[in-house]
Amino acid sequence: MTLDPKEQMDRRNFLKQAAGAAAATGMSASSYARILGANDRIRLGQLGCGDRSAGHVHMVQLAAKRFPVETVAVCDLWGLAREQRAAQVKKAFGLEPQPFKYSEGMLALKDLDGVMIATGDFQHAKLCAEVVKAGKDCYVEKPFANVLSEAIETRDLVKHSSQVVQMGTQHRSQPYPLAVRDIIRSGRVGQIIHIEQEWNVNEERWRFKPMDTGLTTAMETDAHGEWRQWLYGRTSKLREEDTDWNRWLLGKPYRPFDPHVYLEFRLYRDFSSGIFDQWLSHGSDLVHLWTDETYPESVVASGGIFNWKDGRENPDTCVAAVTYPKGFLYTYKTTFGNSYRSFSRIQGRDGTIVNYGGEGASLFVVTREGGRQEFDPAESGPKYDALPIVGPQSDGAEVVHVPGAPPPDSLGPDDDDVDHLLNWLRAMQDRAQPNATVDHGFSHALVCIMTAQSYWSGKRLYWDPRHEQILDHPA
Repeated sequence: MTLDPKEQMDRRNFLKQAAGAAAATGMSASSYARILGANDRIRLGQLGCGDRSAGHVHMVQLAAKRFPVETVAVCDLWGLAREQRAAQVKKAFGLEPQPFKYSEGMLALKDLDGVMIATGDFQHAKLCAEVVKAGKDCYVEKPFANVLSEAIETRDLVKHSSQVVQMGTQHRSQPYPLAVRDIIRSGRVGQIIHIEQEWNVNEERWRFKPMDTGLTTAMETDAHGEWRQWLYGRTSKLREEDTDWNRWLLGKPYRPFDPHVYLEFRLYRDFSSGIFDQWLSHGSDLVHLWTDETYPESVVASGGIFNWKDGRENPDTCVAAVTYPKGFLYTYKTTFGNSYRSFSRIQGRDGTIVNYGGEGASLFVVTREGGRQEFDPAESGPKYDALPIVGPQSDGAEVVHVPGAPPPDSLGPDDDDVDHLLNWLRAMQDRAQPNATVDHGFSHALVCIMTAQSYWSGKRLYWDPRHEQILDHPA
């Protein structure tokens, strides 16, 4: 791989910058070099080698074109997953990564600088704590946690450490969500009253897809590297003797080995809250980004399994209503039975910001529509009698554009956001806070945890920020 002149300069300046960062943190330059970039490049390990880990390796591969970084180790309890992730790393970086079954072995590597975690939802916080205790920087996928005590314990551990921890909530590094935050801060749409998100798909989600969809999974492959899938009721390639079931449970109540639970954990209550952990984590994090809020006041949720009666425990259709101390309502809704026009809508007293598309979509329109001048649509609002509906020119609807960013659209950037990863790598280099800190992770995890508890209990729940407790009555 050939680096351009700027990247070569980055290489030459790397150790100088490391020495400066070492001085700022009170370390000697030699001790700093041992723990970060000893080879003039950051060396990463992948903890968890499932489907999302393939995206992590791809992100590092993209980042390596602009920054001195490589993946040098892979770790997974399941040998087959570990082997195929190692093969991806070899193809991407031209090196044989060190394979590990258990995290302790990988974390003992003295020249390993950081670890990217892509495991089950319920494992994130505990494994992040392991990585930080080992003195490694950490990139941890969302949700940060789905148990409150683990969220508090790991957050506190990180904040009392010198490690740089980045949440996998990549929208905090993307230009369009940040532009929307700036519009709201400017007061252009006035006081925020309501933020609504509806992100839908018409599919079973998290079940392996039929082979003719062209989608792949990092869970299973044959000897020739051909992607395969298995459906419920068929025999899985995952055998109990090929992994460590008790270790995978990581403190959860024991149950007999089940490959479907192992590979499709998002469908099962003990290990994930499904939609809430996976999508509400991103949704609420965007709300926090836009409004500068850090915790909810109250949460209530409902839903059920209406479409995919396939043994799952978590809902395929759900809604959550969240209130915040600043005085606005946030509603989140998803259905897996209809995919009509996902959207986000930010309603202020003086105008509205609308996003067209689901999670991550970059097409935002800001308009005066809905503002004070239209106090009652029947009396002062426009009349529509044809499609597509376009507001009157007086509303001043404007598509949000960010100079230098790709044109906005209803799909948005890929999950493999190299800029978010680069933000973490540069924060590692500078010993600075990244864009998505552990506090941001705690905030989105809290919303997800309260929402899941409300869904299962049928109660409206409240947050006590002073004692950091979830209550069934106002704090």
